[in-house]
Amino acid sequence: MPHCINSDICEGKGDCILACPVDAITLVDGEKNAKGTRWSFVDPDICIDCGACLAACPVNGAISDSWIEGAQKKNSK
Repeated sequence: MPHCINSDICEGKGDCILACPVDAITLVDGEKNAKGTRWSFVDPDICIDCGACLAACPVNGAISDSWIEGAQKKNSK
């Protein structure tokens, strides 16, 4: 099961992007969440469920170790 970013908690710091060994995470461009920040997006088709993003994220609760339907806003790309 791929990891999931809660789009409304994410602050777009990008630590997860740098930690991902398969480039499954991107920063969403041109949109902001409920907190007024950009957020990252995990592509569930690429994620290998390694947990590197979860370990690297400095924002408590921004990444879940399981998929939560509706928590992650759709990538705008």
